[in-house]
Amino acid sequence: MKTRRVVAALAALALTAVTAACGGGESAGGGGSTGAVKEVRLGYFPNITHSTALVGVEKGLFSKHLGSGVSLKTSTFNAGPAAIEAVFSGAIDATYIGPNPAINAWAKSKGQAIKIIAGSASGGVSLIVKPEITSVEGLKGKKIATPQLGNTQDVALRYWLQEKGLKTDVKGGGDVHIVPQENSQTLQTFATGDIDGAWVPEPFASRLILESKGKTLVDERDLWPNRQFVITHLIVRQEWAKANPDLVKKLLEAHVESTKYITDDPAAAAKTVNTAIEKLTQKPLKPEVLDSAFKNITFTNDPIASSLVGSADHAIKVGLLDPVDLNGIYDLKTLNEVLAAQGQQSISDK
Repeated sequence: MKTRRVVAALAALALTAVTAACGGGESAGGGGSTGAVKEVRLGYFPNITHSTALVGVEKGLFSKHLGSGVSLKTSTFNAGPAAIEAVFSGAIDATYIGPNPAINAWAKSKGQAIKIIAGSASGGVSLIVKPEITSVEGLKGKKIATPQLGNTQDVALRYWLQEKGLKTDVKGGGDVHIVPQENSQTLQTFATGDIDGAWVPEPFASRLILESKGKTLVDERDLWPNRQFVITHLIVRQEWAKANPDLVKKLLEAHVESTKYITDDPAAAAKTVNTAIEKLTQKPLKPEVLDSAFKNITFTNDPIASSLVGSADHAIKVGLLDPVDLNGIYDLKTLNEVLAAQGQQSISDK
């Protein structure tokens, strides 16, 4: 219980500061200043795992489907807690986000704040280590980074180590010393030897390999059935979604077209994503990093619901989440209507 209180306090602290960088966004036709003009406020991260959003914005797909009289305002975030705080405050209507922040939002609001309405990406997470580490036993006494205490990758690492019989704690003690830090910092600390490895998402996994001679000890896809697990999905604020079912459908139509664009032509999509990342961060990815990272991610409309349940169970088992009932967290009805209209198979929320 003490561990859970520590994590809850840290999460609450993180939620007090919204670190969104809000831009003017993409205009979806119309413009003007009359009250009749509707607005959709969409959040996402400037990450490869959020490529569905990046392509949708960069190629104007959201504008096309929202149509005349509706404007799109975009906000970019660096961490899940900030995006969830924006949802809670009503600052955004929908956002692309990872599984654990969605679980936390559902639990904290007692199922009242959000719904998951579509999947976006699967895979793209690995444990990268120094070349001399060749087995899980070699991790004893070593420092391994994760992006944030209690985040999706942090939970995955702690659970995997627990399953292998190795102990950890939230203060960095135990058999393996887990060091939560920003992914950008991890690139530096791995290069300098201050850490021995990191459980991180793309493109950071590929960068640790290509820039600092790291190697893959665990590809997280190998730990899940059919090598599939959710890394990004699309959530909406329930109050907004109930009041604007037409806009939810248009948002999903753009989402589905963006997914199709990526899967039909991954090479072109990767270039589009890099263009979008450069605009948002002023730092495009190197071609070899972009190519490596893109190959490790599967883009899909399926939220892979079973893996969300698994992630919650893992967080509970390592003491980072109190038991939570996820029944009702999905609303895939509109997504399946959009897919049916295009002759595609429906997706289950089980």
